[in-house]
Amino acid sequence: SAESELRRLTQENLDAIAAGDVAVWRRNFHSDLVHVDEEGKVRSKNELLDELGPLPPGLAGSLKIRDFKLAMHGENTAVVTHEDQEHLSYFGQILESRWRTTDTWVKTSDGWRLAGQQILALQVDPPAVTLSRDALCQYEGTYELTEQVRSKVTCADDGLQFQRVDRPVVLYKAEVADVFFAPGQPRTRRIFQRDAQGAILGFVDRREGH
Repeated sequence: SAESELRRLTQENLDAIAAGDVAVWRRNFHSDLVHVDEEGKVRSKNELLDELGPLPPGLAGSLKIRDFKLAMHGENTAVVTHEDQEHLSYFGQILESRWRTTDTWVKTSDGWRLAGQQILALQVDPPAVTLSRDALCQYEGTYELTEQVRSKVTCADDGLQFQRVDRPVVLYKAEVADVFFAPGQPRTRRIFQRDAQGAILGFVDRREGH
């Protein structure tokens, strides 16, 4: 079936990354491939082939499909989304990462060819640190952006409780001192600002580094 064949080709492409097997990508990628990596950089097939090489000494890794979904559009076009688990040994230190990739495949006279790919790095909550209750209670107060956008912050045993007007309470945990995250929302941080004497002035919301 198309699904089993495309799953096989997808795993073949993933296996080629650590090995730097250019021949696999040259065969499976469409000549007009549009590739978008997890940092938003757009590459052509030739640009990708020029960059592919085996992992350097001290590194060993693998990528395995965890979830695979296929949608056919006619007989010759398929859109696939798959989640991949990466296991990387970095000089003996183990790194585990998850990726969500969306592929567009086109069936040609030579078989299925990958014509488009976009990769997302799946984020997870950072590990929380434990701050003393006295340290957490330093952040207590009411923080106001406008009269309508106002948050009351109170300390709890395991973090800070933020309550904005007419909204439910949200618990934020400390990543490090002055930097807090809401479990389940790894893309955002609340960062408290201090003056030269260390007094808290307010906080900023940071999303995707902005």
